Amino acid sequence: MQIDELTVPGKGPYGITAGPDGAVWVTLVHSGQIARISGGTRVFDLDPGCGPAVIAPGPDGALWFSRLHDHRIGRITTDGTATSVELPPECGPYGITAGPDGAMWFTEMNTDRVGRLADGAIEEFPLGVKGSYPSTIVTGPDGALWVTLNQADTITRVTTGGAVTHFALPTEKAAPVGITADDQAVWFVEIGAGQVGRVTPDGEVTEFPLPDREARPHAIVPDGDGGCWFTEWGANRVGHITADGEFDHHPLPTPGSEPHGLTVLDDEVWVALETGKVATLRP
Repeated sequence: MQIDELTVPGKGPYGITAGPDGAVWVTLVHSGQIARISGGTRVFDLDPGCGPAVIAPGPDGALWFSRLHDHRIGRITTDGTATSVELPPECGPYGITAGPDGAMWFTEMNTDRVGRLADGAIEEFPLGVKGSYPSTIVTGPDGALWVTLNQADTITRVTTGGAVTHFALPTEKAAPVGITADDQAVWFVEIGAGQVGRVTPDGEVTEFPLPDREARPHAIVPDGDGGCWFTEWGANRVGHITADGEFDHHPLPTPGSEPHGLTVLDDEVWVALETGKVATLRP
């Protein structure tokens, strides 16, 4: 793999996604900005200190993102017009995804809930596990929402009507964070245990231990071929797992770059490096 790095204006590249306009969109968590990368880089200012974290395309052609520090959900159009919706105080929004029902769904880390946002209206669904720290969320192949409960070592399924089913992980202190889905199953990473996991729609969990159990995997995305790419935050690498559970690892050029979010655009893997860059992996 060829790996290139691009310095991004602003501070703290964190969440990253491929936008509907063919550009790559990046949250700058420490400077309260959003960057658009396509040929050059353009940076859009938000409210100072809002802490934009995870970003995802919405069903309306805009980008939606969690604002961790001021407890809001943000929206930015592809021309850079930004708005936001206020959430309950101190709820701690983090993960966000487009749901199968045309709404945006998000996690509330501090309240053990997931939220649904549609037409400006917010609906909340309790997960029923106190102190679970729901982290990231994705729409699964079964049309439900799937959530990592970081402090409960659990993967949770939530229907669009709010019915909740928990699937406990076999490994204690797994601390799942990133989650994604392909057309067969849901994949996730265990930052505490150094493993990649896979859960089928009926709740069958398989765990794949990393060769380096201290790698602290953080985010994960499908590769389009049955496997996944993921960031190894503690090891300064980008990892890959095949559908059969075989691993490959790609060290990043800059030491201590703190890889967090990642996305796939065409045949390239884009990675947000919190220390100030975006890396691109090409075959």
